[in-house]
Amino acid sequence: VQLQASGGGLVQPGGSLRLSCAASRDTLDDYAIGWFRQAPGQGREGVSCISRRDTSTYYKEFVRGRAAIARDNAKNTIYLQLDFLKPEDTAVYYCGAGRDCWLMDYWGTGTQVTVSS
Repeated sequence: VQLQASGGGLVQPGGSLRLSCAASRDTLDDYAIGWFRQAPGQGREGVSCISRRDTSTYYKEFVRGRAAIARDNAKNTIYLQLDFLKPEDTAVYYCGAGRDCWLMDYWGTGTQVTVSS
């Protein structure tokens, strides 16, 4: 299972970014895909997840209303749209694949998101 995260960058507070997680079609069909983040000196925490069966979506409270996760079957990619970004959203964002949401078995590379003026 291979996952490749991209789309991070430097953005001002209140700005937006769209993160991408590219994987094979088999991976997207067989696993739930989750976005997690890890800030300096902090543990890794879940952000959002899309299930493998019915593509239900889930969000942690701190991003609810500011994030949207979606699957593009044509591009074998899971997107995470982040809006109204705050400095406390600064972290390395990872996508993972797992048997169920929030239970990741595989991790992809991370992408740095920095929110600063």
